[in-house]
This record gives sequence, C-alpha cells and structure tokens, in this order.
Amino acid sequence: MIFDKQGNTTVATQEAVSLATFLSRLNESQAKWKNDNLIINLLSITKIEAGDLLELLPLHNKHTEGKKSFVIVSNAVNFNDVHNDLIVVPTLKEAFDIIEMDEIERDLDL
Repeated sequence: MIFDKQGNTTVATQEAVSLATFLSRLNESQAKWKNDNLIINLLSITKIEAGDLLELLPLHNKHTEGKKSFVIVSNAVNFNDVHNDLIVVPTLKEAFDIIEMDEIERDLDL
C-alpha cells in the first residue's frame, strides 16, 4: 500500500494485493490518515464489483463522521450499482474535485 499525502488529503493506493488485505492494512494504518480527507485508489484492480466496495462502507461511515471526505477511485465498477453512501469516481482528478467541493460546502456550513 502506498500513501501519498497532498495537503489535507491522503491517497491510499492499492498495490498487487487482494482487496481484503488492502482493507486490513488500511485499517491498521488509520493513524496516518484519520485527520485527512481520504482517497482510496483502486485503479490497479481491473475486476471489481460494486458489491466488493461494500466492504469499505464501515470505514467510510466512520471517517465521514469526523467531517472528512472519503472518495473511491475505480474505473472498473458499474457506478449505477454502487451503494448510495459511497462516492466512486473514475479518475484521481475527479476525486480531488469532489473533495474540494466538499470542503467548500463544509466551510459554508451547507
């Protein structure tokens, strides 16, 4: 797993391990990113189903309670099938854009 901190956003990139192993390592390293917006980069996974992303839902819920953004990047999933609470975008650029919009909304108390 690779962590790349850019300002108040951390990008966690999945390497050549299973999604379950990635999630385990992500949970273990929570101290590194718990105060940042978080982008989960799953672009290296070419075969993933919307149901697989449900494993991220508890982590998403916990993280967003702290008024931080949680965005998943994957271009291999059918976006129409993704759980409504999860934000999934096809590119890292779009993930950063979503976080920027979230921060503006939080600043304006929307």
